[in-house]
Amino acid sequence: MSVPTPSSAQFKLPDDTDARPTALLVDFGGVLTTNVFESFRAFCRAEGLDPDAVKKTFRERPEALELLRRLEVGELEEEEFAERFGPIIGVHQTRGLVDRLFAGMKPDEAMIAAVERARANGIKTGLISNSWGRGRYDRELLPKLFDAVVISGEVGLHKPQPEIYELAAERIQEPCERCVFVDDLRENCAGAEAVGMTAILHRGPDSTLPQLEQLFGVRLRATNGQR
Repeated sequence: MSVPTPSSAQFKLPDDTDARPTALLVDFGGVLTTNVFESFRAFCRAEGLDPDAVKKTFRERPEALELLRRLEVGELEEEEFAERFGPIIGVHQTRGLVDRLFAGMKPDEAMIAAVERARANGIKTGLISNSWGRGRYDRELLPKLFDAVVISGEVGLHKPQPEIYELAAERIQEPCERCVFVDDLRENCAGAEAVGMTAILHRGPDSTLPQLEQLFGVRLRATNGQR
């Protein structure tokens, strides 16, 4: 399933503020953090694998994707997932496998600050995240950033199922049509669009933040020495 990268023409809205979206929903890994797949590549290089082995395995091996989906909705524990997934990609030391996969992932301060600014400007904010077992969330930070948090393993749903987007909209008490969703995966953007949300395919703050500023009509990038 393919979602084109949004063009600036798609994001021109009337000056009437009533026509603007009222809620910003974001993914966690790859949006509020650095690129997830770069972390996977670093893991693969450390394990002596093809750098794209993890990405290719989920794309080409249905049994691997099924394991991931079961992990995301809480049907598998992290350790059991690692024991089953490791042999599929050729990794025999499965202890701490998920931690090693995400070891190269760091916070994206520009995106985190943008969500903070959005909320400070009266925009409702929410998280929709597909978790890998226990997840790697800063639980103290989440309430400071978001009005609502929807994590797949806690709700038994995963992106791009339509119900997970609808649940997030329900929790922030806004219709899907007034929500903007940001994710780094095309299929997850397509899932959001299917329920009426506006989706932005994230390829970094330099492209995402100008689009969000145009949609919401507020400044989200740092100015005058701000982070």
